[in-house]
Amino acid sequence: MAKGPIRRGGRRLPVEWLGILPFAIFAFLFLILPTLRIVTGAFQDVEGGFTLQNLYDLNTESIRAAYWTSIKLSLYSASLGCAIGFAMAAAVVFGGLPKAVRSPLLTFSGVASNFAGVPLAFAFIATIGPAGLITMELRDVGINLRAYGFNLLSFWGLVITYLFFQIPLMILIIIPALDGLKREWREAAEVLGATGLQYWRMVALPILFPSILGTFALLFANAFGAVATAFALTGPQLNIVPIKLFAQIRGDVLGNPNLGYALAFGMIAITVVANTVYIVLRVRSERWLK
Repeated sequence: MAKGPIRRGGRRLPVEWLGILPFAIFAFLFLILPTLRIVTGAFQDVEGGFTLQNLYDLNTESIRAAYWTSIKLSLYSASLGCAIGFAMAAAVVFGGLPKAVRSPLLTFSGVASNFAGVPLAFAFIATIGPAGLITMELRDVGINLRAYGFNLLSFWGLVITYLFFQIPLMILIIIPALDGLKREWREAAEVLGATGLQYWRMVALPILFPSILGTFALLFANAFGAVATAFALTGPQLNIVPIKLFAQIRGDVLGNPNLGYALAFGMIAITVVANTVYIVLRVRSERWLK
């Protein structure tokens, strides 16, 4: 009688997990470990002992103003990004535009939503900066942007720059939600006598509201944590948290790395709340659209 294959003792390592091992190592080294260092450093003094003084030092006029400026910057850029991005996405999905427009728009949005930092700042300075291409062309025809109060190297200039990646991110996230609106819902509303405006106000927008609010929270977190674009565009003259954090961490004469860790800890707390809101509302909207 032939015997079957002999089973050896012990557990076999699941080979499929090896595929995500490089990503897990990368995330641990460059995301988890730095975050743990920031959290522990926020509660340490210069000698490494436990202290709450760093958190108390956040309650100063300069730091409160930096947080408030960062929050306003994030609110304005997220609000405008949501409004403009939603209008563009709705025009593509429901506006009767040619289908050939959708694919290039999504491709551009995928690239632009990740285009930030020094290259983005340089692109805007070279285009609408004080000596930018468009600025000089408008000046030649008698339109002086400076005379109208526009300055790229300012708060509103930074808001406009952030819109370059905020609007595409809104488009990428909201288009699948718009595609999820069933045609039967609109037909049922029309059969019951609802106008187009009533359909959007009473049916579509309530269903899309979790997606819109969740995307707003994501855009807020996206703008709140941006540092390279802001620093390259305005330098230290704009009082926002990422720039103040950079000044503390890099070790200037008056720099305090542990206070910088506390600043970063506050940023982490705010972005965690914003991303949590996004995840919760995203799950809720997906439940509605199924």
